[in-house]
Amino acid sequence: MTRAYSLGYLTCNGADPVTSVRIAADHGYDMISFRLLPAGPADRLFPLLQDDGLAREVKAAMRDTGVNLADAEMIRLAPTTEIASFTPFLDRISDLGAKHVLVAVDDTDHSRSQDNYTALCHRLGEYMLTADLEFMPWTGVKDLAHARRMVETANHPAAAVLFDTLHFDRCGASLDEFRDLPAGLMNYVQICDGPVPYDPSDEELIRIARTARLIPGEGGIDLAAIAALVPKDMTVSVEVPNHALAAEIGASEVARRALAATKKLLGDL
Repeated sequence: MTRAYSLGYLTCNGADPVTSVRIAADHGYDMISFRLLPAGPADRLFPLLQDDGLAREVKAAMRDTGVNLADAEMIRLAPTTEIASFTPFLDRISDLGAKHVLVAVDDTDHSRSQDNYTALCHRLGEYMLTADLEFMPWTGVKDLAHARRMVETANHPAAAVLFDTLHFDRCGASLDEFRDLPAGLMNYVQICDGPVPYDPSDEELIRIARTARLIPGEGGIDLAAIAALVPKDMTVSVEVPNHALAAEIGASEVARRALAATKKLLGDL
């Protein structure tokens, strides 16, 4: 079975959604990711959620190129979250053909966040979408073990762990934890490299994650050991936001180089 590769939203490095689809198609990506809900208060998004005309343009570009929507970003579960508030987002991404939803947890009350995540899984299941829970060291779900517990506790077909090589390297998890994670609990993985050593402060972890990841092979993460454990048929999201590099060589060239390096890492060239 041929592995599918998705152009991560952040790898577009600021390109608009239609251009991003063209970039994906130009360089051989099978799928793409869009962000319609902000990752934080400073996040500035193209109005794909609000602008019906832009949504039609994006659908036309995907239809013309054969690039499909893999996942949509992002639902953040906060103490005040109301699951019903995500309905417009879910309606839009369902219309665009999404398969997965990236989920992050900001709530540090584990009982409440578990309840909200489980409820979200049931809601997404109504749309035939999955709730892919990403662990990040600065959030309410800091590591792989916690993400796995939440997914298994939810006990719903929509529940899944989202494995990101950068966060895995930074969170202190072991390769054994990844090796023991059932493939059925994952829908896709996100791959990039990152600087080593690094500043472990939340501020710097966030800055690197959002604006300064590295193309596989250009950083210090032991990606070869991780790659050996990625299932052969697992969809891979290439996630390499690097604003400085994109300013130098262009977003399209970053996407091309990142895909080539990721395929080489996984033995798919």
